[in-house]
Amino acid sequence: MDPHQIVSENEWLAARKALLEEERAFTHARDALVAKRQALPWVKVEKTYTFETPQGTRTLADLFGPRSQLLIYHFMLGPDWEEGCPGCSFLSDHVDGMLPHLEHHDVTYVAVSRAPLAKLEAFKQRMGWHFPWVSSHGSDFNFDYHVSFSEADKARGKALYNYEEQDYMNDELPGISAFYRDEAGDVYHTYSAYARGVEMALGTYAMLEFTAKGRNEKKDMREWMRHHDRYEESAGRVAPGG
Repeated sequence: MDPHQIVSENEWLAARKALLEEERAFTHARDALVAKRQALPWVKVEKTYTFETPQGTRTLADLFGPRSQLLIYHFMLGPDWEEGCPGCSFLSDHVDGMLPHLEHHDVTYVAVSRAPLAKLEAFKQRMGWHFPWVSSHGSDFNFDYHVSFSEADKARGKALYNYEEQDYMNDELPGISAFYRDEAGDVYHTYSAYARGVEMALGTYAMLEFTAKGRNEKKDMREWMRHHDRYEESAGRVAPGG
């Protein structure tokens, strides 16, 4: 990392105040963007989706529980995978502490994967998580929300992800989707984000960005991040120079 200029306290304060003005502008711009997100039109969910849960088979409407809003995290764990995606696991490490706050603000959070429920339960126990996690195995849900991809997609080398046709990357990819249930019980899809669009949920990144070295990555999290039970002295660590 290049050495930083060393200055007096007064010079540092002047530079910090100048940056603060840009940070305030960014905050106001983000507030305006979020307002546009909430103003998006909705799509009524006409198809009946079912999920396997520890309490039995449930519909999408059932997943809301007593609340009117539902956040679904599309967790990358396919039917044939041995364990969950490290990046999705990294995000999921942030969830349990948020649950009571979301639930008391009329929001239910549920993770959904295509792997069978028994595989989800086993990995959840290994990771020590408590958030709801259900299986869409045998359902079109993941395919309809463009986070799972078919053998046909793989064969042609293309898939629809993050609202555009892209080169095929994997049979599963991450995302987050928001739904609303009205008093009549009808469910509406209100928002979905994919790829880097889910980064706002990564509190670790937000904390790292307060530090001198920031994320300290040359490319992305795969350079250093591991399942939290797999960090070792010789792996999963960013060197001082990045």
